[in-house]
Amino acid sequence: MTETIPLLIDTDPGVDDALALMLAFADARHRVVGLTIAAGNVGLAHTTANALKLCEVVGRSDVPVFPGCAAPLLHSAPDAAYVHGNDGFGDVGYVQAARAAETEHAAQAILRLSHEHAGRLVLIALGPLTNIALALKLDPTLPTRIARFMTMAGAVTGHGNITPSAEFNVYFDPEAACIVFAAFPRFELSDWEATVAHGLPHDEVLGWMRDGGERARFYEAISRKTREWSADRRGDEWHSADALAMAWLLAPDGALETAERPVEVVLEHGPARGATIVDWQRQLGRADNAVILLRYDRARFHTLVREALQAG
Repeated sequence: MTETIPLLIDTDPGVDDALALMLAFADARHRVVGLTIAAGNVGLAHTTANALKLCEVVGRSDVPVFPGCAAPLLHSAPDAAYVHGNDGFGDVGYVQAARAAETEHAAQAILRLSHEHAGRLVLIALGPLTNIALALKLDPTLPTRIARFMTMAGAVTGHGNITPSAEFNVYFDPEAACIVFAAFPRFELSDWEATVAHGLPHDEVLGWMRDGGERARFYEAISRKTREWSADRRGDEWHSADALAMAWLLAPDGALETAERPVEVVLEHGPARGATIVDWQRQLGRADNAVILLRYDRARFHTLVREALQAG
């Protein structure tokens, strides 16, 4: 039997994070060795509680949850409670998970697990990059021990979802994104514009959840507010940025088109803050550092989501 791949997920649950985690837990080829938690979609107390609850719902209370940074590195930023609910899980009033989070800080857990699984660890960031940036400041050699690093971040042609030009995860902590993008010589980038191009049909997803069990019912409840918010603004499809990134990570052969280019982050305060600048024509002479997802097999993506919702 092939040995499973150790997977560390840095996340800020969040409805779309929850779906991505369900995909990861349903995949037999990867073994989730920890969840490191950041503030982002909502505050750290809620994102940590949500991670613990999601683990409980899917029967994975063995997975350690490590709370991390409660704020961006330097400057305050708005959250996304207006999309996810004030608690990040649709304000459904779920019963708190029975267990508590770990006491080890997320940044320290990232470094420790990178040593324990050196050369094999896959790291995916589904939220702001604050925890990973802090880990890099503590130990700049971290990238040498990571087999694969992927992030859901950015808007590669400047069509943002939190400002006209910036995507939420990068805008929440641009300094952290800048540190991380500069530290990893090669990383995979699943951005907001890929997300918009790979929507999930409302009616089909609702049918998948109705045909599922406990985890599907839980996800239907916590995602209802987000799906209704999306239906009012985006029509027949809703979007799960983190689920698309996770699908690409778990099933990389589903990627139909990618591009390798240099990517950097705008830090200046103003209308462009948090924008991800892609040197599409390689005019600045910098090395390509990002493998950017452009097209993913939509049928494969939908199958992975359906199977994750109906697992268990």
